[in-house]
Amino acid sequence: MPRITDERREARRTEIVAAARRCFARDGFHQTSMPDIAREAGMSAGAFYRYFPSKEDVIVEIAGQAFGAMAGRIGAAGDGRPPAIGDIVAAVVGPMGSETITLPSGEVVPTAELARCGVQAWAELLRDESLRQRAALGFDAVRNGIAQTLRRGQEGGVVPAELDPDDGARVVIALLPGFILQRQAFGLEDVDGFVRAVHTLLGRAPAVEPSG
Repeated sequence: MPRITDERREARRTEIVAAARRCFARDGFHQTSMPDIAREAGMSAGAFYRYFPSKEDVIVEIAGQAFGAMAGRIGAAGDGRPPAIGDIVAAVVGPMGSETITLPSGEVVPTAELARCGVQAWAELLRDESLRQRAALGFDAVRNGIAQTLRRGQEGGVVPAELDPDDGARVVIALLPGFILQRQAFGLEDVDGFVRAVHTLLGRAPAVEPSG
């Protein structure tokens, strides 16, 4: 039997994760079994286990995609200008107004699927300590990225100098799950309006004028 290539193996992993996203978004984590995911991916349950030893490993993979999608947008905040707090939030949530979102890997996935899985993943982290510890790495990467971006804003005079960037990062992150929950559970469709309100509430502080 010919040996599977690394490229084909990675492509198959991508297909399995996409199948899991569809199942989780449609039926939820607990209502979806490993055989359900394997069937959705068009493979046997035995073959599935060669790629992922457990359902939790698939959940972590999808949670990582959600964190990666956020982290990948943070660097774009400000469009080349010193980024204000509102710019950071807008950079992350703005793309979620479209039907699809591009992951750092280049894969294009349905926004609603990723968001629905994200909402479920947060609840799952409260139930499973192992999942929480593994997801904490992705959370820390996002938090550190936001803190670094806030420091750039401080250097540009559009983020208050007295703000602790690490504390500010936690405030920014607190807004993101609320947006996603409203989008998925309560029909927040006017993403552009949300972004405008973010800029109004947390917009660009005026640069400090030189004294004298």
